[in-house]
Amino acid sequence: MSVARPLPHDSAALHVTGTARYVDDIPVPRDCLHLAFGLSDVAAGTIDAMDLSAVRAAPGVVAVLTAEDLPFANDVAPAAHDEPLLAEGRVHYMGQPLFVVAATSHLAARKTVRQARVEIAEAAALLTIDDALAAGSRFEEGPRTYGKGDPRAALDAAPRRLAGRIEIGGQEHFYLEGQAALALPQEGGEMIVHSSSQHPTEIQHKVAEALGLPMNAVRIEVRRMGGGFGGKESQGNALAVACAVVAARTGRPTKMRYDRDDDMVITGKRHDFRIEYEVGFDEAGRIRGLLFTHYARCGWSQDLSLPVADRAMLHADNAYHLNDVEIVSHRLRTNTQSATAFRGFGGPQGMVGIERVMDEIAHATGRDPLEVRRANYYAEATDAAPPPSSEARAADDTATRVKGERIAPGDGDVASRGALRELAEPVAPIPANPRGAQTTPYHMPVTDFILHAITDRLAETSDYTARRAAVAEWNAAHDHLKRGIALTPVKFGISFTLTHLNQAGALVHVYQDGSVHMNHGGTEMGQGLHRKVAQVAAERFGIDAGAVRITATDTGKVPNTSATAASSGADLNGMAVAAACDTIRDRIAAFLAEEHQARPEAVTFEGGEVRVGGESYTFVEAVQRAYQGRVSLSATGFYKTPDIAWDRIRGRGRPFFYFAYGAAVTEVVVDTRTGENRILRCDILHDAGRSLNPAIDLGQIEGGYVQGAGWLTTEELVWNDKGQMTTHAPSTYKIPAASDRPDIFNVALWDGENRAETIYRSKAVGEPPLMLGISALMALSDACAACGPNYPALDAPATAERVLAACDRARG
Repeated sequence: MSVARPLPHDSAALHVTGTARYVDDIPVPRDCLHLAFGLSDVAAGTIDAMDLSAVRAAPGVVAVLTAEDLPFANDVAPAAHDEPLLAEGRVHYMGQPLFVVAATSHLAARKTVRQARVEIAEAAALLTIDDALAAGSRFEEGPRTYGKGDPRAALDAAPRRLAGRIEIGGQEHFYLEGQAALALPQEGGEMIVHSSSQHPTEIQHKVAEALGLPMNAVRIEVRRMGGGFGGKESQGNALAVACAVVAARTGRPTKMRYDRDDDMVITGKRHDFRIEYEVGFDEAGRIRGLLFTHYARCGWSQDLSLPVADRAMLHADNAYHLNDVEIVSHRLRTNTQSATAFRGFGGPQGMVGIERVMDEIAHATGRDPLEVRRANYYAEATDAAPPPSSEARAADDTATRVKGERIAPGDGDVASRGALRELAEPVAPIPANPRGAQTTPYHMPVTDFILHAITDRLAETSDYTARRAAVAEWNAAHDHLKRGIALTPVKFGISFTLTHLNQAGALVHVYQDGSVHMNHGGTEMGQGLHRKVAQVAAERFGIDAGAVRITATDTGKVPNTSATAASSGADLNGMAVAAACDTIRDRIAAFLAEEHQARPEAVTFEGGEVRVGGESYTFVEAVQRAYQGRVSLSATGFYKTPDIAWDRIRGRGRPFFYFAYGAAVTEVVVDTRTGENRILRCDILHDAGRSLNPAIDLGQIEGGYVQGAGWLTTEELVWNDKGQMTTHAPSTYKIPAASDRPDIFNVALWDGENRAETIYRSKAVGEPPLMLGISALMALSDACAACGPNYPALDAPATAERVLAACDRARG
């Protein structure tokens, strides 16, 4: 049995001995060049002059390129073609690359870029949400709106109502390995690029575009990353393209890596949000009507901001059934780094909004916040309401979305008015609501909800009720140190919301000695994907996982890969690998069955043995017999996620294959004289389905919680009034350290399996645990509320300064 075993990470021994090879560790040829960007020192303006003569004359400099020197496309944007590799006349943020230097050493390149003399006519920069709103600076003509019911009428009829807003800061990815790329020119103008990237196919596409080559002339290889968290989904494009262009121009290998300061100044962050809300509710805390307005600060280029903002809307309900709700989203353009993908991809911001609403309703009604949350949960899943099957879809009802087609006003949904249908792809019909299941604000039936049971068990195992009473007693007895406790849930949708990305491929070879070589489209960034997928392959062949070797992700082996993102790495690639293994296994079975005059389905692969017709062979013997019988022992596999159908313009459909669930209880203490605070204890119960690897999943949950709590407490990004990011190094940006983890940290897996047909009924566990960290913010709010009668309205990140101000607000 290989699946569901707590096997170590496939590179664990290499990690702890320091021998795991990353891009910067790859030995390079003697004539390798090193690159550095020259950066803008203003946030907005027009380039009047750029004197690079001193740069070109500097020792060790081999080439200096500006936008005019690029041979083909000057674009590194993932989608909108609005992000030039090098500035073209205008600059849009402080830190934007203006030119690139190629020198004989990394240090020489970094030193030399500072000798440039650049004259920029500075313009007024839009730096804040308010600046962008006042200027009408946005990425879509107007706000996007999703919703259902009649929330305004429901608000008017509600017994009670309140309004408020919360500011939610961004977050630096702070991967241990910074952005890096290495380009190796090949014969005939072809190019191999080693990149620290979550999206090899996108790198391949952008490099080919920049070199004027077809994609088959460019090969991208990714063995591993030292962390990604979404920051290597699109942000690696610039380095890979710059390296490839210089390598093609000079004929020499070319390498680029950002130093930490440059990395933080140049690359995008998590989107910071402002969320305004107006909610109507009854005395029991049940929501009657709700209006949300999201303001997302997206930065200077579009990057992935539209789907990020969409996902924030899709998670504005979190675990709560909202009958009458409207969610309006503004995607605002500013002269700051282009915000990008970050673990959760907008979902965390949307969840923080609804959790704030629940927290304030509880304060207004004087009820336990957990009681209010439970009163608003979706209905528990039952066997009477199974998820829709692919067979249930009506293929003849398929609509077509055509690029540039304008939706007629009044087309059944306020979100559709005047909007453009942006994507040319077929749209499957929205699956029927099975047996009247409750639906999300985007009209998707929720048929797998299990948070009632998870909450019950977590409340019991964490002793929530008794501890909440103990917190109240403590606060009554102490004037300056206040404690807080909160239990918050997570319901997170799993799938790419851009439907065609929900696909994966794999390539599997079985050698005549019985060893298995495997390649798939996912990338390894420390999350253990390769180990999980190797366990799947081992399980299909009935062999030990140690017999399976996974090599670097390579666009020359598995083409057209999707990014390793959306928590879908194991779901998609595990299924693709299983399909490839099954093809080979079935060939072996058919061959042996014919030899033994048996049925192929009677051949079994288990425990390293293959049994057929009363005979037993070792797996190696079976493979050797098949090889000698001229049976192909190589196969590709492919998988596409079924049952998903999403129209992002109208805000209707089933964008997610299933939901992952979890809940966390966090207890904190606050010094109300200084705002200093500590997380004392955390208890987590998380749903990973039938876990492929419990040890890896537990590690992901622990890390996700700490990263989420860090985002909402200590990780503060600060820009000055000139647009300079002042928190651009570990000295000024505070990520959680080992000492910041709770002293008591209890994490357990929910003992259930996925109702959806995923690989071995497992569930994604990459992104959902990050949102367990929201319980830390709510616990801090609870502690601040103990200072007085008023609601503290604690913003995020809840730094000591903000906690102190919230305590003052509570006192009034």
